[in-house]
Amino acid sequence: MNREWVEKNFYKTLGVSPTASEAEIKKAYRKLAQENHPDTKPDDPAAEARFKEVSEAYATLSNPERRKEYDQVRQMVDSGDFTGGPGGFGGFGNGRRVRVEDLSDLFGEGGLGDLFGGFGRTARTRSRGPRRGADLTSTLNISFEDAVKGATTTVAVDGEARCRLCRGSGAQPGTSVDVCPTCAGAGTIASNQGVFSFSEPCPQCRGNGRLIPHPCDRCRGTGRERRVRNIKVKIPAGVKDGDNIRLRGKGAPGSDGGPAGDLIVKVKVGRHPLFGRKGDDLTLRLPITFTEATLGAKVPVPTLDEPVTLKIPAGTNSGKTFRIPKRGVQKEKGRPGNLLVTVEVAVPSRLSREAKRMLEEFKEQYETEDPRAHLKV
Repeated sequence: MNREWVEKNFYKTLGVSPTASEAEIKKAYRKLAQENHPDTKPDDPAAEARFKEVSEAYATLSNPERRKEYDQVRQMVDSGDFTGGPGGFGGFGNGRRVRVEDLSDLFGEGGLGDLFGGFGRTARTRSRGPRRGADLTSTLNISFEDAVKGATTTVAVDGEARCRLCRGSGAQPGTSVDVCPTCAGAGTIASNQGVFSFSEPCPQCRGNGRLIPHPCDRCRGTGRERRVRNIKVKIPAGVKDGDNIRLRGKGAPGSDGGPAGDLIVKVKVGRHPLFGRKGDDLTLRLPITFTEATLGAKVPVPTLDEPVTLKIPAGTNSGKTFRIPKRGVQKEKGRPGNLLVTVEVAVPSRLSREAKRMLEEFKEQYETEDPRAHLKV
């Protein structure tokens, strides 16, 4: 059991009565855990704290033997009889000392993962031992072409990294890290209080379970230093503006042998002077002349590779969009996107007298249809 058994009412935490069945306790826990799980409310510290509380309560009440001991402790707390000697406390103890283990990790094998079937992250209340490093974030500006085709580049990350001198051990090169003699590497020691024996952090190693007689000159025993790292980033083809690329193990180093966190790279894609983008398709606005639109023509169209030829049918209206297959985003998997070409008829702003005369003759002889006839009411 735990020191907090004396201070916390686990039945009240789960909202059940002390006579609740195992099924009632499990049902109440499922409901509260799902409502307050860190994966459901990642930006709510209060929900995470509540999740740990209900998980701690369930870890005790779901175990029949542990629940029986907890009920005995709570009976003593409620009756005020918490100062008796050996054999007291309503038969609790019977002359033996009860050790209160420090539950440093409530959710090991057979815990939360089994209940949720892999629902998400495992909540932890560890105060010592290996700890995962923090995730770091960085912004990467890339060109439109690199976003479409993919590329490999580097990103500069300024933050905590593993010490290059001691390689993260915290000890001066050539020296070793010793096991704490006081706690034998456990990080905790027993503190006797009446019939109970509570676990508390070791005062010599401060809960680390190890000692560094000769700390590293560069990091002063922390195993970490602040520096700029140039980290290689593979940009997948088709990445979009605002996408995140997660690099496993490239974040801040862990503590006491724990793994490093991740580096989350936020992608910023630059604009292109000609092309736009809609999903996996590229877009282009292509000017054509009045005669090309009227008579039809074959015109060159730029792409991100070599130009292609587009056939413009006679009588094409301004604003019509043509699709050129497989000239869009080229992903590693899946079908490539297309190039969507929208034509715009360019009207000349200056005409010679002869050109004006010819257009007037064309208007009189051939423009017999009113293009706005369908607008009349």
